[in-house]
This record gives sequence, structure tokens and C-alpha cells, in this order.
Amino acid sequence: MDSLLLTGSRANAPKPPSLAPMLAFTFPGQGSQRPGMGRPWQGHESWELVDEASEIAGRDVGALLCDADADELKDTRNAQLTTFVSSLMVLDAAERLGIEPSFCAGHSLGEYTALTATGALGFDDGVRLVSARAAAMHDAGLERPGTMAAVLGLDDEHVDVACRRADTSLHLVAFPLKPVSRRCSMAAGKAGASALHARTSAWSWRMRVRVTRTVGPRI
Repeated sequence: MDSLLLTGSRANAPKPPSLAPMLAFTFPGQGSQRPGMGRPWQGHESWELVDEASEIAGRDVGALLCDADADELKDTRNAQLTTFVSSLMVLDAAERLGIEPSFCAGHSLGEYTALTATGALGFDDGVRLVSARAAAMHDAGLERPGTMAAVLGLDDEHVDVACRRADTSLHLVAFPLKPVSRRCSMAAGKAGASALHARTSAWSWRMRVRVTRTVGPRI
């Protein structure tokens, strides 16, 4: 009888509330832009954000998203604005389907997107701030031209050695989080990046060097 009562009390006991699933959205930085990335979105209801951004920034963001080639998009003023607006356009489309994030985060430029996505920044202010940031980075890049290199498959100690042997203008800015997919990034003058490429190639280590105006000035 006691066991039956115990069983019955357990069956009738209120169940603890289940944790609702949480969704986090992360937003990319510049360098994620691609030619024609806006074409599939033309005619979508969320495209209205592109029109709003164009009016705020005084630029044809739609043309950049649909017609600009890779070289034009490499300009940090275009890369940042198109990445910011397209990210929020995708977010708007998801929210129209009832998909809303519990948390938002971003890398570099994506931090501004995340702030706008959560309402910490208004869309108008976000567009103005990203445009001003991009313009400042563009001007600084003209004054002190720089680029960025990503080293793959090399441990931290050897990356440091390669940097010191290649060029004193190289500055390590990021290390990998997981040794299984080692990658680090650095800011450098273009000559320094070329020297680093030659050094690591001579040592038979894989390296990818991306020379682009999107990364702004030397540090």
C-alpha cells in the first residue's frame, strides 16, 4: 500500500518546468561579403532594410549588394556596410518566420550588428556608426597601408619565430582556440606579409595570405 501511495504521489506531483530552447545568432565581420550576395533577396519583404540603409547612408546599398564585383567590395567602406545590412536583412527575414534569438554576438564588425539586432543600437544609428567606422578605417589605411595574413597548421612558438624573422612590422593579433585547427591572424605591412609568406613557404608550412583593403591600417 505504501508503495502504491508513493507511486501515486509521484505520478501526481507537479513536473519541474522544462527549459525552453535558446538560440544564439552570431554575426560575421568584414571579409564575409561576396559579389551578388543580395540578388536572392530582391523582392523579399526584408529588402526594405536595404532601401532604408541607402537613404540613411546616402549610398546605393542595393547596387553594392547585387552588382559590385569583388574588387569593389574589398573597399572597407563597401565591405562593412554591405555585411552589416545583409546580416540584419537575414535576421529580419528569420524574425518574420517567428525565429528570434535569445542571444546575439559578433566578430569585429559583427559586434555592431549584434548590438543593433538586440536593440542596443537603433538601425539608423547602426548604419551611421558602421559607415563612419568604415570611412575612418579607409582613411587610416591610405595613410598606413596594411594587410592581414592567416597562418594555418602552425604552433604558436613557430608563428612567433616566423614573424620575428620576416619583418618587424608584423603584429600577431589572434591565436586559435583549438589546437586541432590551428590558425592565427596578424596585421602587417604588405612587404611584411610577403616576407612571412616566403619564410613559411620555405619551411614547408601551409599559409594563406590575403592582401585586401578591407583590413584597414597597420597596427
